[in-house]
Amino acid sequence: MSRKKKTRVIFENIEVIDAGARGKTVAKAPDGRVIFLTNTVPGDVVDIQTGRKRKAYYEGNAIKFHTLSNKRTTPVCEHFEHCGGCKWQHMKYEDQLFYKEKEITNNLIRIGHLELPEITPILGCKKTYFYRNKMEFSFSSSRWLTYEEINSDQEIDNKNALGFHISGMWDKILDINTCHLQEDPSNDIRNAIKTFAIENDIAFFNPREQDGLLRTMMLRIVSTGEIMLTIQYYKEDKEKRELLLDFIIDKFPKITSLQYVINGKANDTIYDQEVVLYAGRDHIFEEMEGLRFKINAKSFYQTNSDQAYELYKITRDFAGLTGNELVYDLYTGTGTIAQFVAKKAGKVIGVESVPEAIEDAKQNAELNKIDNTEFYVGDMKEVFTSEFIKQHGQPDVIITDPPRDGMHKKVVEQIINILPQRVVYVSCNSATQARDLALMKEHYNIVKTQAVDMFPQTHHVENVVLLELI
Repeated sequence: MSRKKKTRVIFENIEVIDAGARGKTVAKAPDGRVIFLTNTVPGDVVDIQTGRKRKAYYEGNAIKFHTLSNKRTTPVCEHFEHCGGCKWQHMKYEDQLFYKEKEITNNLIRIGHLELPEITPILGCKKTYFYRNKMEFSFSSSRWLTYEEINSDQEIDNKNALGFHISGMWDKILDINTCHLQEDPSNDIRNAIKTFAIENDIAFFNPREQDGLLRTMMLRIVSTGEIMLTIQYYKEDKEKRELLLDFIIDKFPKITSLQYVINGKANDTIYDQEVVLYAGRDHIFEEMEGLRFKINAKSFYQTNSDQAYELYKITRDFAGLTGNELVYDLYTGTGTIAQFVAKKAGKVIGVESVPEAIEDAKQNAELNKIDNTEFYVGDMKEVFTSEFIKQHGQPDVIITDPPRDGMHKKVVEQIINILPQRVVYVSCNSATQARDLALMKEHYNIVKTQAVDMFPQTHHVENVVLLELI
């Protein structure tokens, strides 16, 4: 039985009218359906070739530009058209902020049916490039080839790559020359490792064949100037492993922590793997407002250090602490927010499901000589119970910073059961935030809401909402 061919439609002279969820832009087809696009900016007038057609919308790409939007700017990165990491580089930064704030507002109103106060303007990022403290790169012996390379007669000898996954292609890696997301010496370290490995026949990993040696590298460069590099190998080869690691030590003596992982399983996550220290110490330190945070290879820490500080200041301000309150910090991670607000609270209780994160939180509290925090590990919906509250006390303030999926319904129900005076909800996904707030609106008023841009050149954005008991 033959497969039904996709019907591709071309729409001419269509104006792009908005930027929608997941960074896609929006146009309207003549039949009234929405068209989601990936290569335009609001204000462009284009011809569109559709790909998928759904009942309510199309997906497509602009194939001809008649008018370029005044919201456009020239991307700084040579890899922009192919790399999926910074999809909004072609949009002026002030317009990126406008559409991020607009999406949050729309989600809170449309999904949550919430009454909003006057919205505090989104807090933009001073550094719109080179702002990430952590980057993860993948090795591949079968790099992604451009259309020009595929269609040329030139024989391609070197297919090794060290870079990022092509969007939608789990086995293809885009080779990166210069990335504009992490400060130097990030690019120097990555390119030196790639060149040395090729020159010394250290095999790059092939995900389809599950073969090769070099698998990934994770690089952290924090505001203190300390550097952590973790190389992941697919299998043990002591001679070549040490050859590369010794080269790194000699070439980049300022690296604070050099570690490696031997990971022969199907996926490249390291959280269930042993991380081995090769040189230096097994951690680095980040600092914020006099607090020091110990970060190891498996630690979670906000990837934009400067803007994390701004986010935490807003969170602390929204909490309105006077020095006497009992604060619950739900989804506390490594306890950064808990410790950041602790000096203005009576006591802070942090809860998190990842055991390693709670160990980090306890160590950091001890390091910072903070004695009014306690941290507990477990699934939030199972830990945050009436018994837990009876044991640790009725919170005056709850700070919650859940993952993208938002809070579990049981957690929301428990908040409603105990009704603390204030709830500060920090979210990286305003759609699930709106869903959760809708469940609480009979009991709480939204007093403040402010977005914080943690990730310039992308559609991602954080939002902080203050709720006060009616």
